[in-house]
Formats: sequence, C-alpha cells, structure tokens
Amino acid sequence: MASTEPENQHREEEEAVGADDEDTGAQVAPIVKLEEVAVTTGEEDEDAILDLKSKLYRYDKDGNQWKERGAGTVKLLKHKETGKVRLVMRQSKTLKICANHLVLPSMTVQEHAGNDKSCVWHAPDFADGELKDELFCIRFSSVENCKNFMETFQEIAESQKKNEENKDASAAAGLLEKLSVEDENAEKKAEKGEETTKEAPVATDDKAAEDAGDKKST
Repeated sequence: MASTEPENQHREEEEAVGADDEDTGAQVAPIVKLEEVAVTTGEEDEDAILDLKSKLYRYDKDGNQWKERGAGTVKLLKHKETGKVRLVMRQSKTLKICANHLVLPSMTVQEHAGNDKSCVWHAPDFADGELKDELFCIRFSSVENCKNFMETFQEIAESQKKNEENKDASAAAGLLEKLSVEDENAEKKAEKGEETTKEAPVATDDKAAEDAGDKKST
C-alpha cells in the first residue's frame, strides 16, 4: 500500500502539469501597446561606395594635438539623383555622427607621416551641426583598407572636378547659344524694319501740287 502512494502522487503531479499547459484560448492584451516607428538615417537616397571600420581623429588647434572623434564605420555615399558624394562616419555603439561632409573637387587625401594605416585630409565638416574647417586623420586595421580608402576618395574628388568642368562647359555653351539666338533675332528685326521703310507710300508730284492748291484756296 505504501508502495503505491508515490506512484499516485507522481500521477497527480503529471495531471496537474498537463492542466497548466492546456490552451484555454483566452487572449491577454498587453499592458502597454507599442507602435512601430520607422527609423530614418538620412541615407535612404544614397548608395554606399565604400564601407570600412576605422577610428577617426580631429586636430585640435588650441591644444595642438590629435583628439579622438570615435571608432565606427566610415562610408562614402553617392546621392542617387545629384551624383554628389559625401563622407559619413558614425560611432559603432551610439551611432553618433563623427564626420559628415561632401567630397569636393579641391580635396586631397594623403598618407599620415610614419603610419601607412592612416591618412589625413582637410574638409568643411558639418558633424556638429555647423560648418567647421577640420583636419581629419583616420586609421584602419590594415594597409589595404587605408589604400582602398585613399584611392576611392581621390577618384571621387577627381570625378567631381570633371563634373564641375562639364557643368561649366555646358553653361558656357548655353550662354553662347542664347547670345547667338538674340543676335539672330535682332538681325531679323533690323531686316524687317528696312523692308517696312522701303514699302512706305511716297507722295507723287501731282498729289503734292493738288495739296498745295487746296491750301491756297483756303
């Protein structure tokens, strides 16, 4: 009799567990309802040309030293419509912007003295919400990544320079075309004026004499 009590107790425990696991079909509404929020980065209209992990520094003129801006991912982003390219870097954890500026035709990037994994360049940067002229230094984990960054950066700057030259040439051509059209219209107006003058009626001698007689009779 005593031997059956543990078995009965174990059976009762299994039945109790099964009852707890049984789906009653009841639905419990969440205490707090969270709405889905679309997160935008400002990069939706851009394509990434380059995406590399790195560490960024800026030169502090007052302290005469390099100061770390953050470690994260540096990107070169090309706008889908305008074709302009900007450099953006965010800190890996906070996603705070470390650098944000356009790659301009006048920009050049060069290897940092004494370190083939780092390079430097000047840029009017907008990371802090206002335009500042900054001297940046960026360091990569490998020489290959640094060279890749420098080559891509320089190619973009040169391509932007060609685009500016093409725009200037197109603007000059458009201006010349406008001037030539205006000159052509002026010539046509001048020719039309001469024809009007030639076709104007001229009083005959008989008509002039008749007019003179009418004046005397009055």
